[in-house]
Amino acid sequence: MPANFVMVNTLEFLDALFEESHRNPIVLFKHSNTCGISADVIEQVGDVEANVNVIVVQQQRRISNAVEKRTGFRHHSPQAFVIKDGKAVYHATHYDISANGIEAGLRS
Repeated sequence: MPANFVMVNTLEFLDALFEESHRNPIVLFKHSNTCGISADVIEQVGDVEANVNVIVVQQQRRISNAVEKRTGFRHHSPQAFVIKDGKAVYHATHYDISANGIEAGLRS
C-alpha cells in the first residue's frame, strides 16, 4: 500500500497533527516543488505505508517555520520527521531520507 499524501495547509492542522502524535506517531515531509532532490525523495517516501503530511515550503513558509521552531531542527528541504509525543523520533534531510527509516521511526 503506498503512502497517503496529505497536504498541511494551515497552522491549525499542524497543531492537530502534533496533538495526534500523543496518540499515534505522525509523518511530516517538507517538500520543495522546485528542487530536483526533493522530487526524487518524495517518490521514495511514497513507499511509506502511512499518511505522509506534506508541507510545500514555497506555499507554506509559516508552517515550515513552525515545524522548525517546534522540533528544534533547522529548516531543510526535503526534510522528513516522525513525530511521537510532540517530539521528533526520526529526522533526516535530502538523500538521507528513506522509507525504511521513516517506517522504523513509526514503529519506535
